[in-house]
Amino acid sequence: MARRGKKRGRPVSGWLVFDKPVGMGSTEAVSKIKWLFNAEKAGHAGTLDPLASGMLPIALGEATKTVPYVMDGAKVYRFTVAWGEERSTDDLEGPVTRSSDRRPAEVEIRALMPKYTGVIMQTPPQFSAIKIGGERAYDLAREGETVDIPAREVEIGRLDLVGTTVEGHAIFEVECGKGTYVRSLARDMGRDLGCFGHIAELRRTEVEPFTAEDFVTLDELEAAAPAPIVSAGEGEAEAPPVQDFRTRYADLDALLIDTGAALECLPQVALTDDAAAKIRLGNPVIIRGRDAPVEADEACATARGKLVAIGAIEAGMFKPKRVFAA
Repeated sequence: MARRGKKRGRPVSGWLVFDKPVGMGSTEAVSKIKWLFNAEKAGHAGTLDPLASGMLPIALGEATKTVPYVMDGAKVYRFTVAWGEERSTDDLEGPVTRSSDRRPAEVEIRALMPKYTGVIMQTPPQFSAIKIGGERAYDLAREGETVDIPAREVEIGRLDLVGTTVEGHAIFEVECGKGTYVRSLARDMGRDLGCFGHIAELRRTEVEPFTAEDFVTLDELEAAAPAPIVSAGEGEAEAPPVQDFRTRYADLDALLIDTGAALECLPQVALTDDAAAKIRLGNPVIIRGRDAPVEADEACATARGKLVAIGAIEAGMFKPKRVFAA
């Protein structure tokens, strides 16, 4: 029987609401944060293209168990559409595929916008992470294939025209649900207006439950990171002793948001210490309290303000499905 290797990194948990800069990929961002925090485990809630900036919620440790709840949350984007050109990638990265000298008037844009609010059908871009026959659409597109991607339902809560640029580009803000492609929105509006369009700038400003107040920049992270420990060479003075992890990474850890913040959308159940101990062993417990929910498909259990488990409430009993380390 093969022996399991020792986990590398420290068991730090929480959410880091990263303000991703343009040019950095989402996978690259997760790797950078994981390295800075010396974390055992890390993941993100919703990919941002390299040409996009803004909110990339990154989960460390136990917070990775709550990623689906953040991915399901509403998102807010601010984006600029350049009229007159459609591109293969629906943003600045790809070559121009269609062009027009026509430019839409503001009144035309505003008249079109109601079509793109509510539940609509949307076809994802050719260069997207959608799987077609087991392969990513962007891999097929890079090989020169034009793939038939079926349209799907997405929900757009609001779409606002917030301004224009000196070049005549239109600046929008959109609040949308899971699976919405802003690049598709720019492409489809351009086609409807008869002038074509693509994303010239894209920034994600919110991912529910996080807001712009939670942003942490790369500069802030690097300023808070501990100095590397340098081993002393022959004839050199010995390096200072390694500090306790909790002390050494205190400034970085202070930038994290508690894991339970991702579960504010669920019914909350406060447990005693004894009940929490039973839950952590996988046992159900009776929920006490006048305001305690009697039935719920999913609920969040806490003790002393710390996340204990996600589970179901049936007939006044909390039954754990996913337990979190103390």
